[in-house]
Amino acid sequence: MQQAREVVRDYIEAVFGRARTPMEPLNYEVDWADQPSRHKSYPGASRLPLPAELPELPTLRDLHTGENLPPTAGWSLAGLAALLRLSYGVLDRRMTVNWNQDVAKRAHFEHAVWGRGTASGGGMYPMELYLVVGAGGPLLPGVYHYHTGAHVLERLLLGDVTGTVRAALGADDPGTAGGSYLLAGVRFWKNSFKYNSFCYHVVTQDLGALLGSWDLLAPALGVPLRRLLCFDPAPLDRLLDLDSDAESVFAVVPLDWTGVDTRPPVAPADALAEVRARHPAFERSRRVRDFPAVTAVHRAAAAPAVPAPDTVDAAAPRDLPGEPVALPAPQLDRLGRPLSTVLARRSSSFGRFRRPPELTAADLGTTLAFAAAARRYPADVKRPDGGPELTRLWVFANHVEGLPGGGYAYCERRHALLPAGPEPEDGMSAFLQQQYFLTNYTMGQVGAVLAISGRPDAVLDVFGPRGYRILNAEVGSVAQRAYCAATAQRLGCGAVLGFDNVAMNTALGLDGTDERTVLFLLLGRHPESTADLAYRL
Repeated sequence: MQQAREVVRDYIEAVFGRARTPMEPLNYEVDWADQPSRHKSYPGASRLPLPAELPELPTLRDLHTGENLPPTAGWSLAGLAALLRLSYGVLDRRMTVNWNQDVAKRAHFEHAVWGRGTASGGGMYPMELYLVVGAGGPLLPGVYHYHTGAHVLERLLLGDVTGTVRAALGADDPGTAGGSYLLAGVRFWKNSFKYNSFCYHVVTQDLGALLGSWDLLAPALGVPLRRLLCFDPAPLDRLLDLDSDAESVFAVVPLDWTGVDTRPPVAPADALAEVRARHPAFERSRRVRDFPAVTAVHRAAAAPAVPAPDTVDAAAPRDLPGEPVALPAPQLDRLGRPLSTVLARRSSSFGRFRRPPELTAADLGTTLAFAAAARRYPADVKRPDGGPELTRLWVFANHVEGLPGGGYAYCERRHALLPAGPEPEDGMSAFLQQQYFLTNYTMGQVGAVLAISGRPDAVLDVFGPRGYRILNAEVGSVAQRAYCAATAQRLGCGAVLGFDNVAMNTALGLDGTDERTVLFLLLGRHPESTADLAYRL
């Protein structure tokens, strides 16, 4: 376990220092002509069309306040179909005129951008979703794969194998045993072909973004949802006939169907060991590469985490001193758009930020309040109240009306900002541009940069090597809610990993602590008139 922990720590150090010391392999070139398909498929499997009609859902305001939500009941096939499509299915084709480098080729069909409700690093969408149905569900018992492009289920196996899932979870109590299970896995090549060794950092945040969408959709649909992250993935990978180094299950969500209470006893694990899906998946790439750093950190982080309940608080960020700067109360009326509309219109800003008008402190405060709520969620790594929070939100105030430039920590309890650092001598815009090593954003047009931080060493001490995945999953969930809050307010938002983390940590006064910035979100305004096309599917 100690050796695995050191492997994860070494990988984290390489990730956070990559702006100064590039990660191996050096001079890697992406072969776009041989990229994998964006939609995994099983050509030999039977396809079951899912309901296409989407229900009317509550607004973001209702989800934030807990008002006007449907009563909690069991899952239905229509509800599951809505969850899958709005979170990870294809919703529209998008084309935007801006100055980003690849905008010209996006007008051509083979390079089209297909919008989805959940954000993904680089638009790669490496998550794969599987449904394991038990007796009494709305489908024949078996294993199914969700085809994100066609919005269908592909049947990979017939028969009730939910005992395999329960055995892997160690969940023999009614509190975590469901009639069926939704499995979220990562197919690394769908991301690593672009990001090579950096892949694992990106895909673990993609997992969190997907779970963040589910955390919003579940109460909107009136169904329970609890994410399970501490389990042995090996039996589940075998069940799905996966090479664990290439694709592996990262999260499990138990599903209980409406009017069904089916919890058969756990079958002996050895009796189910040879039962597995046998349909081969289609692979578009002629050459699939693996990257030793990704394989090593994935094997290390796959070790199941079983934290003691009285130790999880040790991984939470520590309280900060300082005289708070009050923020305007969250403008919840600006979150009055239905969740389905918000997810359908969520997008990354790229080259579209424009000012004036300036971002306001009310815009910022509303986004922070909604995003911070993502840090509390039902999970096996949390207390019953959803705590503790493993992350913290920070603000680099750049052009925010009514807020002096500088660095701040966000205190959700007081809905206030705690000063963390003065504005740099050359101005915040110049500082941010200097620390950003990509070319797809102009920081002078950005209102504020939000930073999501955590304590990787403390999380590893509490959860073991699996803690890296757990921390990044929360980071991704916060980012997804920030996207949704910005979309509802008609603000621009873009998640980026291209800052020099070391310099950003120093600017926030984090040197000498074990807290580090993990992901950044740019927040600002778009021009009123834009030449955009969105073809809704």
